[in-house]
Amino acid sequence: MSKIINPRKILKSAFDAAIIAAQPSKCITKHLPDPPKGRIVVVGAGKGSSSMASALEAHYALIPGASEKISGLVITRYDHATKCESIEIVEAAHPVPDLTGLNAAKRIMSIVKELEPEDLVIALISGGGSSLLTLPATGVSLDEKQALTKSLLASGATIAEINCVRKHLSAIKGGRLAVACHPAKLHTILISDVPGDNPSVIASGPTIADTSTNTDAIDILNKYRITEFNKIIKLLQQESFETPKPDHPAFIDNKVSLIATPKISLEAAAETVRKHGISCFILADDIEGEARDIGRMHAAIARNIAKNSQPFSKPCVFISGGETTVSLNSNSIGQGGRNVEFLLSLSINLDGCDGIYALAADTDGIDGICEIAGAYVDPQTCTRAVQKGLNISDALANNDGHGFFQALGDSIITGPTYTNVNDFRAILIQ
Repeated sequence: MSKIINPRKILKSAFDAAIIAAQPSKCITKHLPDPPKGRIVVVGAGKGSSSMASALEAHYALIPGASEKISGLVITRYDHATKCESIEIVEAAHPVPDLTGLNAAKRIMSIVKELEPEDLVIALISGGGSSLLTLPATGVSLDEKQALTKSLLASGATIAEINCVRKHLSAIKGGRLAVACHPAKLHTILISDVPGDNPSVIASGPTIADTSTNTDAIDILNKYRITEFNKIIKLLQQESFETPKPDHPAFIDNKVSLIATPKISLEAAAETVRKHGISCFILADDIEGEARDIGRMHAAIARNIAKNSQPFSKPCVFISGGETTVSLNSNSIGQGGRNVEFLLSLSINLDGCDGIYALAADTDGIDGICEIAGAYVDPQTCTRAVQKGLNISDALANNDGHGFFQALGDSIITGPTYTNVNDFRAILIQ
């Protein structure tokens, strides 16, 4: 194959395949347990929690008598609700928590109280659950939690670090929901949006035993110089803020199922590319770091492949996943967005190298705080930008990737995808 007629179409088909592979309706059924003697209480939070609940109800509707056992409540992001019959869906704010999410989290804790050993709690957890399932620990206000969340998101901290702090300031995360469910049986069903797929990091592990400590949380705040929250730091020095550990009785015999992961979605995307007759390889599914640094690294790989005949035949595609970070410039005019920040850096560092196309987007359809999934770049991106009076270096300095790509007409808008397996990056070398 000497020429690809529509590189963007191929890259978009790979992205679509990644999202489809992570749809709960495609992957939840084989993980659901048989109905118990007692009740089936469904709780959860995340951008995919509502679609997980809908798929769960569809499964149990096929088992005589099972639907009558189901009740519960899950929290999802605004405009992400799907239809459910027995499970209540509450929409709340993400990525900064709000009062609606707090009140819904209180109700979840009330729902799981006083359950019996023959009852079954199914926790449906996906990315975004950390902010949606917000219930500040005693002594921490919602306003303080919101302010701290904003500081952490702007700091460049990894998702594991952010969620470590969140766990220790929560009355529901870091395994505390599991403690509230005891002595009922507990089965946690997860869609992973974190590098490494650690269940205790996904949505800050509300039903998973936590091995981090208060000291770890304080060290993270100090590492990123988030020192203006003196009251919170003092609270983290108290033993009462420590999370329940693996030896707690609430975690005995609890079951955990990962039903969708970044790796599974990247494999589906790669297979879609290969069906076009194009070679494709997965670089990694767990890449972390500053988005602009990862963009520079991907550009170096792409240039090397473009200039050499070995070891890859061309055309070819390489894809990667994970979760990068953006350290916001305090004077910037942009809204961040790690995928568009990656693409700005990639374009600058490709330095006009011909025949290279890329797509980067978040599989939940939301890159940063914008209702935009990501964007495309092509060999003419920088040239077209100059023609429109845009300066790509200024856009990167101002964390204004969304403004830049919107002006070029290269944004990717999907709307809610009802799942979340994190960042998707695909680079095509023609």
